[in-house]
Amino acid sequence: MSKTINSERLARCAVLAVVAGAALLVGSGTAVADDWPSDGGGALSVYETKNFAVPSDPDYWNPLSDRNRLSSPFGTSTRIVCTSFHGVQQDCWQADGDGNPHKLNKAPLDVPWAGSAQTGHYGPVHYVYPG
Repeated sequence: MSKTINSERLARCAVLAVVAGAALLVGSGTAVADDWPSDGGGALSVYETKNFAVPSDPDYWNPLSDRNRLSSPFGTSTRIVCTSFHGVQQDCWQADGDGNPHKLNKAPLDVPWAGSAQTGHYGPVHYVYPG
């Protein structure tokens, strides 16, 4: 009988350990810092920029503006680093309040934009701060 009690206790302890571990993972926060991009040379370049239209900027809402949009709780007040390939902006990272970099997500479609793909430019990119 004591073997049964010990195995039941062991099973309960294992379940509690798994639940406690899961609770720690869930409560650990959603924004994990990424790394800043590095300049690998060649056609890929890395640069800092603040050239984004944010919601307080009229260009953000202007369908004729071809400026890239940024939806972020920091606006453009923290460091933003982007990569470009042959002059075309690719990915961007933005620092949080502590200076840690986070890769910005790209919205699948930037609306509004009333431009034309016939110009060779397919419209601005809408970057969104993660989380």
